[in-house]
Amino acid sequence: MAAATLAPPHHHRHYLPRSSLQNTTSLLISKSWFLSRKITPSSSFWASIELTGTTHGPITNCSPSPSPSEISELTAESCVNLGLSLFSKGRVKDALEQFDVALTLNPNPVEAQAALYNKACCHAYREEGKKAADSLRTALKEYNLKFGTILNDPDLASFRALPEFKELQEEARLGGEDIGYGFRRDLKLISEVQAPFRGIRRFFYVAFTAAAGISLLFTLPALLRAIKGGDGAPDTLETLKNAGINIGGIVVFVALYLWENKKEEEQLALITRNETLSRLPLRLSTNRVVELVQLRDTARPVILAGNKETVASAMRKGERFRAELLRRGIILVPVVWGEGRAPQVEKKGFGSSPKAAASLPSIGVRNDEFDQRAQSVVGKSKIKAEIRFKAEVVSPAEWERWIRDQQKSEGITPGEDVYIILRLDGRVRKSGRGMPDWQEIVQDVPPLEAFFSKIER
Repeated sequence: MAAATLAPPHHHRHYLPRSSLQNTTSLLISKSWFLSRKITPSSSFWASIELTGTTHGPITNCSPSPSPSEISELTAESCVNLGLSLFSKGRVKDALEQFDVALTLNPNPVEAQAALYNKACCHAYREEGKKAADSLRTALKEYNLKFGTILNDPDLASFRALPEFKELQEEARLGGEDIGYGFRRDLKLISEVQAPFRGIRRFFYVAFTAAAGISLLFTLPALLRAIKGGDGAPDTLETLKNAGINIGGIVVFVALYLWENKKEEEQLALITRNETLSRLPLRLSTNRVVELVQLRDTARPVILAGNKETVASAMRKGERFRAELLRRGIILVPVVWGEGRAPQVEKKGFGSSPKAAASLPSIGVRNDEFDQRAQSVVGKSKIKAEIRFKAEVVSPAEWERWIRDQQKSEGITPGEDVYIILRLDGRVRKSGRGMPDWQEIVQDVPPLEAFFSKIER
């Protein structure tokens, strides 16, 4: 059979980290890389594929036990590519089989990461949260998958709304042999920037504890001699006083050290929530979908979470102050409880439709491209021009989960009506039970051109 080529479907771009390995071909480890190129394997490889006139014709899978003539052509890369092709046609079960086979063909680390990650996307598509989490856990631990990729991928939106994602995220935050320390290391770097003297304080706590412990070792024998009495025995009260000071110092410095550790864990949890918040998607009034991080420096989102009637009432009241709120960069983000419990998944393979892809220019791109775009003056000015008074949440289940986590952290019963006001830098400015007092917000929040708004950026 003559060599065949696959015409790439038009999906939004989605990348995973790639690396060049010696003596290996450039491997597709993302859905988009495959979908944006034509694959031209050798004719002997495609001889194992029976092509028909339809897109769902029978395909002979890569097999763990191929025939002798095929064994030299079967590679992890070819199975990953074939799996992605099958998934793009909606053949999820067959795609999963290819990713599983790829993992049995002695894949290199890049190929293994690709197979595991895309396998997780398939499981998320099939709403198999536990299997998706297991695949991602292995990729994180053994193949250096970045957790930010999981946070940023639209194909995993349904998975991020599941309890399995929360469990995986918590494991990654704490770090450990079962999941690796990559995500925790990244969080700690951010934490050190925000609290640069914590490490120095902990060093002194350890040093002072050690000094008090050494002094106590010398004090205890003196205390025993003082208790026994006799010639040359030290004063009992003075020796007790010294021992008490040393013991008290050890207790205080150990307590301070543990308190610093506790504050660090709280800060890491806050950074994790903020990172998750920054990746939540919104649909602007122009129908463009952006991540919340792209609104930084240009808007102050106000999240209104509650039942439908309460949120609608708050939105109507906010309309009375529309002009003043717009001067302050306020954009209303309504989240109605329960709307995200049954997310609708359009089962058309990886990514979105071409029409939706056109409105997703900044979701799922590589971190370097995303950073360049988010910081470009032109990109920000376009987003600023599209911002209106209201925005619609995309993937409501993800929003609900984040809000409930935020409520728990602030001691509020999850599910209560709440409002959350964000700063221009994307962090939480203020939150409270019920719906906001718009008059109070107008008085408290400075206009965008004010000096304090510039500081807030």
